[in-house]
Amino acid sequence: MEEPGRGCFWLRDLGATLPPAPYFPQQQHHGGARVDIYEKLPVPFGLVRFGVAPDHPEVKNVINAFTQTARSERCAYYGNVTVGRDVTVAELRQAYHAVVLSYGAEDNRVLGIPGENLSGVYSARAFVGWYNGLPENRDLKPDLSCETALILGHGNVALDVARILLSPLHLLRKTDITDSSLAALACSKVKRVWLVGRRGPLQVAFTIKELREMINLPGARPVLNPADFTGLENAIKDAPRPRKRLTELLIKTALEKPGEKMMEAQAAAAQAAAPREWGLKFQRSPQEVLPTADGRRARGIRMALTRLEGLGDSAKAVPTGDVEELECGLVLSSIGYRSLPLDPAVPFDTQRGVIPNSSGRVEGVPGLYCSGWVKRGPTGVIITTMNDSFDTAQSVLEDLQLGVLDVSTSREGFGAVESILHSRGQCWGAMSCCSSQHESMMQPNSSWIVSWGSESCEPLLGAESEPWKYVVLLSFHCSKAQGERDLNSLKVGVIAEVNDHFWGRAIKSSTDLG
Repeated sequence: MEEPGRGCFWLRDLGATLPPAPYFPQQQHHGGARVDIYEKLPVPFGLVRFGVAPDHPEVKNVINAFTQTARSERCAYYGNVTVGRDVTVAELRQAYHAVVLSYGAEDNRVLGIPGENLSGVYSARAFVGWYNGLPENRDLKPDLSCETALILGHGNVALDVARILLSPLHLLRKTDITDSSLAALACSKVKRVWLVGRRGPLQVAFTIKELREMINLPGARPVLNPADFTGLENAIKDAPRPRKRLTELLIKTALEKPGEKMMEAQAAAAQAAAPREWGLKFQRSPQEVLPTADGRRARGIRMALTRLEGLGDSAKAVPTGDVEELECGLVLSSIGYRSLPLDPAVPFDTQRGVIPNSSGRVEGVPGLYCSGWVKRGPTGVIITTMNDSFDTAQSVLEDLQLGVLDVSTSREGFGAVESILHSRGQCWGAMSCCSSQHESMMQPNSSWIVSWGSESCEPLLGAESEPWKYVVLLSFHCSKAQGERDLNSLKVGVIAEVNDHFWGRAIKSSTDLG
């Protein structure tokens, strides 16, 4: 690369629930590349921070790898920049040799049924954002005053939501769930959660790990209809190992009799100690959310019973003509996410919800690439996104070697973007890791410094503020997840105050924390 200062640019415009794809391509090696990351939110880590359940700190450990990447002197982060609004893709392409779009799936699929907009009906995406502290969902205030909640969907997100609703408070207190969500859950009256799917047990999308967590959740018992699992042993004989193990666990849980493992008295005591319950309902498709007498709130849901045509994952649910009504005061839709168009200059397949591409190369736009959910659709887990991003990175490197990317002329990079942001009065944040004693941001003393870089921040920071002289100390996933409340509680308090100003409140130094 002839101009190492602006070798490659990896765009990341956070879409609330996107995978952390932008960090993965950078790990493909090129000794001269410089990487600038742009994000809609002031803080990094995307889905890992705002989508992974708070009681899954082991999943969030992938942040450690991201942090190592971000520590490179050839990597810079600029938050609070919305691509397509604050700066266009065309402007970015003028400033960089290559642009990678990795903005994920920031919207959710809608049910498209009557009553969907009633009070008490929420998307799982918004609910997850609420308990994880996503700024756009922090004021959701879900009504948890009912006893029965219904979740539409049989994926991992659906199980996450059910687990959070039914988890004992003493367990949630050890996680990094937001304090406001914890307070709301402490007052929750929900004691029963049904998870409803259009198809059968052989088509559920959740994994065995999440299922096992639900089965073993303290204070909650599974309620599965044995009839749903009769005869499935033969059907899974030749199934792939993950599907076979998952179904075997479902069958065991549904058919197991308490007396087989303990005395009747012990079984009764165990049942009494489980005041909450959850269950799976199969072959039911939502038709209408039923309103209360005043027409304002959800009181239940009408579902069409279905039969399956076909086998395995390709089986389709077809209505039988019969319907069923289920009383519930809380309805959560977990039927998937979808990406949205970012900029008129970027091709977009509205039918599939992805940017048309070949191995990450955006069709018809040389030098423009995509990665993550917006590349292939909102499916898979972190490792899926990682491999997908490596594929895109390889495409960029190949194009560089073949001369598809013209690096013969210098590109200004962030210098050009900074001028654009200033001209439009947009406040942006530059972030760098400042931990010297801990390699992991999961540790209590590891933090990030945010420097707000525009005079337009003055209304937020106060009239006396001076650009670049104020910093904010943010700490992610630190000791609260291990039950230690001292230092982290203090930092979480600061973050809560920062939220009041779109995560950009100023303090003069870390000593101001007290």
